[in-house]
Amino acid sequence: MAVSRALRQPLSLRLTSAAFLTLWCLIAAFPIFWITVMSVKLPLDAFASSPWEVLFGPATLAAGKGLTLLDIAASLGLLWATAWVAMCRVPLWVAAFTPPNVIALGWLVAAAMLGLGFVLMGFVILPPILNWINSALGLPAILGLTTEHYRAVWVENAFWHNFLNSMKVTLGVTAISLTVGTFAGYALARSGSKLAFWILIVALIFRALPHSVLVTGYLPLFINSAEILRPFLGDAAPTLYGQPLAVIAVLVAINQPFTIWMLRSFFHNIPADLDEAARVDGCTHFQAFRWVIMPVMWPGVITTGLFSFLLGYNDFLVTSLLLDASNQTMVPAIAGFFNRETTMTDQVEAIAAAVSITAPLFLLVMVFQRQIVSGLTAGAVKG
Repeated sequence: MAVSRALRQPLSLRLTSAAFLTLWCLIAAFPIFWITVMSVKLPLDAFASSPWEVLFGPATLAAGKGLTLLDIAASLGLLWATAWVAMCRVPLWVAAFTPPNVIALGWLVAAAMLGLGFVLMGFVILPPILNWINSALGLPAILGLTTEHYRAVWVENAFWHNFLNSMKVTLGVTAISLTVGTFAGYALARSGSKLAFWILIVALIFRALPHSVLVTGYLPLFINSAEILRPFLGDAAPTLYGQPLAVIAVLVAINQPFTIWMLRSFFHNIPADLDEAARVDGCTHFQAFRWVIMPVMWPGVITTGLFSFLLGYNDFLVTSLLLDASNQTMVPAIAGFFNRETTMTDQVEAIAAAVSITAPLFLLVMVFQRQIVSGLTAGAVKG
């Protein structure tokens, strides 16, 4: 759409805005890029004083671990193909093969399958094929790179167990927060009660409290849960301390006011005329909510769900205090890696673990980027 001349920004303002945005992106992306490079080098290269040695990895290359031009081209092609499928094809497949009443499950399955496909293609299928072609053509390696630190972290240190624990906590927090928040947000948006509104304001005040204050209140309850529940459950009374269920309960309590408030805002932007039209056509309140309002609300639900996911995925304080070593999630486990590692090899493995947890976040953003943008601009919905 053409912009009128009166609203058109001057060239100097556009260049200044682009320069600041570019600078901010470089500053924000540089740490992630640098630790990613360090994680695929031998310790001598990863901690070299020269940045060029860190980038090109001469010691890693001398050890016979490197990439040829063909390997680099194939890796870039795989990254581009994954991004293209995530942003252009996955939305079409989800819309075509997922029933409307389970659309959220369809998105989750699509994201999981895309991630699994990337891992299989990049680490199982392509490497032997590229090695055979490189050997047949005699192509020399030009860039030092090794994935041995990732294998050590995920296989030898069983980091996959921490990943599963993170998924239990994160998916539990997201599912409960969205379920309760969706119904409560819809009720608040369609209700004229001032009491419910002020209760939510008070809840948001508690949401602003430091997490350490809330965890301190929950900790004695979870530690003594067996004694508290024994009169009701007998000897089968469980101890909640150290269990993912305890963390899910605390994180939901922390996050629920924000989730309800955000979803209330999205529902409030949907015209009440849609509810009234559905009721005139014979729908009950719940049928109108499920079949008329929710299809319009999916961008808002997905945007809110992403924030809930990030809360559970990135939490350190609650998970480190309420989970024992056997049920530890990824973020506290990585902190433990850095605290106990002594050798340079161990430190690079800790860096590889830190890089690993960023991959699901990039995948989620690529898959749900359209819904996120739609959710953030949901105020433009008109009846």
